[in-house]
Amino acid sequence: MTFAKEDAPRDGTPSDKGGDTGRGPGQDKDQGRGPDRGPDENQGPDKDQGRGPDRGPDKNQGPGPDAYTPSARRIERERFKRSRTRRATAVAALSTLVTLAVLYVVVTGSPGWPRTKETFLDGEYARQALPLVLDGLWLNLRLLAVCGAVTLVLGLLLAVARTLRGPALFPLRALATAYVDFFRGLPLIICLLAVIFGLPALRLQGVPTDPVVLGGIALSLTYSAYMAEVFRAGIESVHPSQRAAARSLGLSSAQTMRFVVLPQAVRRVVPPLLNDLVSLQKDTGLVSIAGAVDAVYAAQILASKTFNYTPYVVAGLVFVVLTIPMTRFTDWVTARMNRRQSQGGTV
Repeated sequence: MTFAKEDAPRDGTPSDKGGDTGRGPGQDKDQGRGPDRGPDENQGPDKDQGRGPDRGPDKNQGPGPDAYTPSARRIERERFKRSRTRRATAVAALSTLVTLAVLYVVVTGSPGWPRTKETFLDGEYARQALPLVLDGLWLNLRLLAVCGAVTLVLGLLLAVARTLRGPALFPLRALATAYVDFFRGLPLIICLLAVIFGLPALRLQGVPTDPVVLGGIALSLTYSAYMAEVFRAGIESVHPSQRAAARSLGLSSAQTMRFVVLPQAVRRVVPPLLNDLVSLQKDTGLVSIAGAVDAVYAAQILASKTFNYTPYVVAGLVFVVLTIPMTRFTDWVTARMNRRQSQGGTV
């Protein structure tokens, strides 16, 4: 008696005897599983199992096909650049040494060098003058801090006043322009004399008579005019489309100036502002004409007693040492802004 062979289901479902997968009873039960199947329980532990995606390269594995290998021409080019840099450094150092040697020979070989050295470079007077100059320098530093803050704020207000729009604000613009033009053209020493000796002569109630305060007022009046022009240049460097975009978003004129224009303008004028602060730091020594005992006046007192000008040299070197870090910081800020601008970043 014969029986008909059982047909496989036509809907693609496997039958009890293996269906249409073609697997025999001895084949792996995980054969044909999709790519998302879990780990095989019968598989032994992998030596790389459990290593995260950030694991380092396998030591036994050679360089991949995408590994970069510099060409011989590039290696030769880099070697040439290094050798040229070393040669340029050596030439610069040699030329500097030769220049210094020539200057030393010329200065020390001059007929008046012994007398000049005794008058301006006496070590004993330098040791006596240094503590007095440093005590007076504290006054210069306080003037720098206070006058620097005042000139920055006043200069920014003057710049904003000069850039105001509208016919109703013309008197304010005219006054700001006249202030800037007057104090930029007036020599600082004349401004100091006028404020220090002119204001007390008015005998107005509430007018200070302290020479330090009066000297600080004169410095603030002069340098605020210079900083106003720096701020105004930064404000006018902002493209008009920035204002138009801000106004189209519903910002008022004051909000546009505060939140859109001024942040960009201030970032752009940081280097020239730092240069003005360096100049202000040096000019704080001019308050000595009113009798304020700063670093310069302390040197003058000692020089008038000994008839030796070494204290002036010491005071000058102290100002130089104080100015160099700020100058180098200004150069660093300028170079950083130039790099960001060349790379397309925010200025």
